[in-house]
Amino acid sequence: MKLLSFIADGRASFGAVKDNGVVDLGARMAGDGCTTLRQLLETGRLADTAKLIASAKPDHPLDKIIFAPVIPDPGKIICVGLNYRDHVAETGRTVTEKPALFARFACSQVGHLQPLVKPKVSDDFDFEGELALVIGKEGRHVSASRALDHIAGYACYNEGSIRDWQRHTSQFLSGKTFAESGSFGPWLVTADEIPDPSKLTLQTRLNGTVMQKTTTDLLITPIPELIAYISAICPLAPGDVIVTGTPGGVGAKRTPPLWMRPGDIVEVEISDIGILRNKVIAEPA
Repeated sequence: MKLLSFIADGRASFGAVKDNGVVDLGARMAGDGCTTLRQLLETGRLADTAKLIASAKPDHPLDKIIFAPVIPDPGKIICVGLNYRDHVAETGRTVTEKPALFARFACSQVGHLQPLVKPKVSDDFDFEGELALVIGKEGRHVSASRALDHIAGYACYNEGSIRDWQRHTSQFLSGKTFAESGSFGPWLVTADEIPDPSKLTLQTRLNGTVMQKTTTDLLITPIPELIAYISAICPLAPGDVIVTGTPGGVGAKRTPPLWMRPGDIVEVEISDIGILRNKVIAEPA
């Protein structure tokens, strides 16, 4: 299944992609207390949802909805830094024994086809194409061997970064969570359709030119180990998001640096998932 969050007719909801349209699951399941995708994951009813979708007709054309971030209201967004060797090399850092983690906030992300906002305080707006996973089953101290059982599905993520603010201190957060600077979408592809997330290809394109390209088997800390490590720190809950890291090719490390500018189109494409596309705009005065 492809599950997404969206706005249609002025109402926020969630649903499933079917026949170039959207089955409005939020409208159908509101009586069961499911009005958001996160709430659906909390109920553990994905299998029942598949049956509902199979017998339903789309309620909205796909080109008439407003895409929201896949999970608009995550309890946690945990990002992994320096998780591809080519990116570690281009930054001049060394590979760390344990994953480098930092957080983003929900207000920092937008959905597919929604504008990424270049902040007025900086011109150093960089792209980072990444694979994101969404937790579907709660867990603490999850073993790597069982980690994939806790994943609801996968999506594309552009972990937009404000590089000069990122360098203000040794901590990344100040450059990583500007309002509407990253994007998450276009939808979640359920884990049953991607049994091995290490066999995906990722590309980031800026105005049609490939900037980043990798395969997910090159992650330094693979997804099962990431889940095991993070779940030792805090419980993982349905709807939590883990953004797994970006490969080499970021704009900051090009000569000269290549920043996203208003009017640019940036795309993150991941095989078996789709294309996350956003236009860059300037923050309003």
